[in-house]
Amino acid sequence: MSAAAALLPILRRVEELRAATLPWRRAGQTIGLVPTMGALHAGHLALLGRAVADCDRAVATIFVNPKQFDRKEDLSRYPRDETRDTRLLAEHRCDLLFAPQVEAMYPPGFASTVGVTGVSDVLEGLYRPGHFNGVTTVVCKLLLQAQPDRAYFGEKDYQQLTVVKRMVRDLDIPVEIVPVATVREADGLALSSRNVNLTPAQRAVAPLLHRVMTEIAEELADGQTPATLLLPEGQQRLGSAGFTKIDYLALHAADDLTPLLRVDRPARLFAAAWLGKTRLIDNIAVESS
Repeated sequence: MSAAAALLPILRRVEELRAATLPWRRAGQTIGLVPTMGALHAGHLALLGRAVADCDRAVATIFVNPKQFDRKEDLSRYPRDETRDTRLLAEHRCDLLFAPQVEAMYPPGFASTVGVTGVSDVLEGLYRPGHFNGVTTVVCKLLLQAQPDRAYFGEKDYQQLTVVKRMVRDLDIPVEIVPVATVREADGLALSSRNVNLTPAQRAVAPLLHRVMTEIAEELADGQTPATLLLPEGQQRLGSAGFTKIDYLALHAADDLTPLLRVDRPARLFAAAWLGKTRLIDNIAVESS
């Protein structure tokens, strides 16, 4: 472990987190929270960078949340390297890491679920039953545990961001949810912890997802072209290039995720596609030109 990482406090219990952050709040310092599941990459560090820039204190969490995995094999395959993650957080000026065990988050007899209907029922909600209930339950707990002034979420998981914003609004949780733009590789592939599971051949194909989406978005921006004319062709292109399954390629409203026929309001183009055993998701903004 590097010298910087050795100085980063790593807390495992909720009472330790609250005790560590209480003096900051008493001193009037603002706290930014960056919830993660570890396997950190430049996208996570962009979230942390915003928290460091905006707030007096930056807290990161690492918790691989079993409640948001609908397939046990995905949970077991999820990459974990706390030593590496701790070093990265310390090097990027994180003040504290909260990395609880499952038993600390879901003690024996745990029986509560936070659910957000509507915005969670489309897209990922159709393909991953129960996923967003797991997300909102753990995020709600983390917000109550850390009591931050701001919490940072990437637009790469745009539906998750929308669901969390709706939960915070509906439950009057006193925190500002701050969106941070998707971080991409030079070839356009959105950064994801799951990208490490791609074979070299799959990695070469993966950037086509963003390329196809960008081309479709450019055509939809006229506000007149129906999405039904373009989306099937986009799915066919992806399949021909080597994507083994397309869960969805769809146009939805940017605010409430209502399905759209054409771009007559601010919109997002969403996609989820498989390369072998790796599922890639992406989304981009589409606005009428």
